[in-house]
Amino acid sequence: MDFLSRKIGRENIFSAVVHLDEKTPHMHLGVVPITKDGRLSAKEIIGNRVQLTKWQDDFFKHMVKSFPDIERGESASRTGRKHIPTRVFKQAVKLTRQAAVIMETLNSINPLNTGKKKDEILAMLNKFFPNMENFETQVKKYKRENTQLEREKAALAEKAKAGEQRGIKESLNQSKLQSDYDTLRRFVDSLPDEILQQAKLSQKTKNMER
Repeated sequence: MDFLSRKIGRENIFSAVVHLDEKTPHMHLGVVPITKDGRLSAKEIIGNRVQLTKWQDDFFKHMVKSFPDIERGESASRTGRKHIPTRVFKQAVKLTRQAAVIMETLNSINPLNTGKKKDEILAMLNKFFPNMENFETQVKKYKRENTQLEREKAALAEKAKAGEQRGIKESLNQSKLQSDYDTLRRFVDSLPDEILQQAKLSQKTKNMER
């Protein structure tokens, strides 16, 4: 709090609460970014990503004065890795729910409701496929960016002994994302060919209209 008081201004901090609900105690700080001339400006007070990275470096220097043995992980700016954002995992959850509804509708088709159910499924697939394509792009993106983690798997055991959990966590996250993607691809592959082709044709027509 002392560190951020100097950066932001103690008068701009309205809440500071220490949380002990996780393995590592941490503080949640609530601030209002008010400039010296009374304007509300997060950009001016907090800055951009480069400025926040500098804050992390400065905070480590601040902490090491009191805790000489403290260590910090490698900066993403040095490793070149990008963490998988929560929104991508939420996207996988949303797609999985959509897939479940589509499959449930497919299983409810009978000779008396074929036409109606087919139209319902096509409408749902028209919403599903654009999101699936976006998700597929994200998976490929983070898979490329985390290829180095695959090469480091042999060293994960040693990292665990050394207390370096970050690499392990990122590897698990990547595995989870790939698993979700594989499940969704299997769902797409299981769709009846007739419905799948109609859905793809509908998507192609929409893209051409755009």
